[in-house]
Amino acid sequence: MLTRSPDKKLLFILAALLAAGISCRPKERWHSFTLLFFDTVCDIQVFCPSEKLPATRDAISRAFASCDERFSPGSQPLSDPLVLELYQKALQVNQASAGSFDITVGPLLDLWGFSSRAYRIPLPEEVKAVVTLVGMGKINLKENTLVLPPGVKLDWGGIAKGWGVDLAAQAAFSLGITHGFINAGGDLYCWGRNPDHQNWRVGIKNPREPGYLGVISVTDSGVATSGDYQRYFERNGRRYHHLFDPKTGYPAQGKRSVTVVGPETALCDALSTALFVGSSPEAIIRNYPAYGAILVDDRGNVVAIGKPFPFNRLDRP
Repeated sequence: MLTRSPDKKLLFILAALLAAGISCRPKERWHSFTLLFFDTVCDIQVFCPSEKLPATRDAISRAFASCDERFSPGSQPLSDPLVLELYQKALQVNQASAGSFDITVGPLLDLWGFSSRAYRIPLPEEVKAVVTLVGMGKINLKENTLVLPPGVKLDWGGIAKGWGVDLAAQAAFSLGITHGFINAGGDLYCWGRNPDHQNWRVGIKNPREPGYLGVISVTDSGVATSGDYQRYFERNGRRYHHLFDPKTGYPAQGKRSVTVVGPETALCDALSTALFVGSSPEAIIRNYPAYGAILVDDRGNVVAIGKPFPFNRLDRP
């Protein structure tokens, strides 16, 4: 059988076309930008072609806005599907933490002045009266609407920002972004590799001194921290912070900060509060085997619980 050698001219043309196709492929690189949502600066890093950056920025902005509009103080569209979905997540953590995480602490934030920033220490009888308005069991779900008794007020601050980060990350995924980092004031999600082709390094703030307590190394994970240094006031040398024990009506005691790492930033957000408030954080985290936490107690001791993750202490001599 006779075979004919390939036409050299044809091979040259095909090679040229292939090279042209490769050279015209959009080049990916790292892009950084900031957005303002949840009354905080949101830092975003994404790895994508420059042509895709405007669409990515718009998609992340829309995701943040959809969350910010619904869960801002005073905004309570109690039949909105997004609100109902987040309510179910909050209820799950509430039940798993024996009530340590509770979105009905709004009246306590008002009473202590955290809503208005007119901080005060209320009288014991005032606290006792307001505690009767707190408890997720008071919320009724009727015909796909949350029904609140008089005086009950929702505060989504312990979960909504984390969920906004999750929605923003999902928006980026839908556009094919394979590496990225979204940080909304300390609630963050990171995926893929960082610009150095490594896992993402996230600093955990020292709750009492400048700088960081340590650094964790993660990817494809959410991270959130609750601490007594974030929103607080002092009277007579004592610190009063915004992380209330729903059962007593007073700021929770015994810890300085809790950082949680896991698959969903919303659950990291809620769990960081639940573990901070709860008296048995080990029992709570057992309900979430995919999540781990770093706790700093009121003496400065650091304890890791739940699923292990790389953590490098920086504050040791």
